[in-house]
Amino acid sequence: MRLLHAHRHWGAAVDEIARRLPGDEFVPEPADSTTLGTTVAAPAATVWSWLVQIGQDRGGMYSYDWAENLVGLDIHSTNEVRPQWQHLSPGDRIVVVPAGYTAMPAGYAFRVARVDPPRTLVLRQSPPEHPWNGVWSFHVHPRPDGTCRLLSRSRTEAPDSRVLRLATRLGEPVTLVMTRRMLRGIRVRAERASAGDRVLAAGG
Repeated sequence: MRLLHAHRHWGAAVDEIARRLPGDEFVPEPADSTTLGTTVAAPAATVWSWLVQIGQDRGGMYSYDWAENLVGLDIHSTNEVRPQWQHLSPGDRIVVVPAGYTAMPAGYAFRVARVDPPRTLVLRQSPPEHPWNGVWSFHVHPRPDGTCRLLSRSRTEAPDSRVLRLATRLGEPVTLVMTRRMLRGIRVRAERASAGDRVLAAGG
């Protein structure tokens, strides 16, 4: 449990963990909260262009595709920025489990609650559509040296059902591992794109 607690805030600085972020207001008193972070050597706009594409039926989740597809989720993370995936609006659905999935026939999707390019993307899950009341938010914070901090925060209320509480505990390690990989996936793609842009700007 001590190891799990440490990974709840992988890569996040103490001040980032304590900081109020957009989306926190949807779950003001969470039973569970995680903040993960990574530094990306790319401008905010470049980082955002990859982040905004997430979704099973969009650019994928930039995580362990092989693991997701091993359980039949049919997720394929893209290695390119596509214009048709660059726009989100409040109310849009971000699919993470496709409809017709054996264990979850209706599928599973988050609702976009707030989008402020290129800084903030807030996703919601709440009853009666979802069994949990929670928020999953992403934040791109530019730094003076031209890099960015990319943060992922999850805040969830304790469900009334004992079964759901157990499911939350059992699923948490997997969620943390997949989210950590997701942030790395975005970082790698954004840094690669940014390096290519610098070569082009230099006339290479």
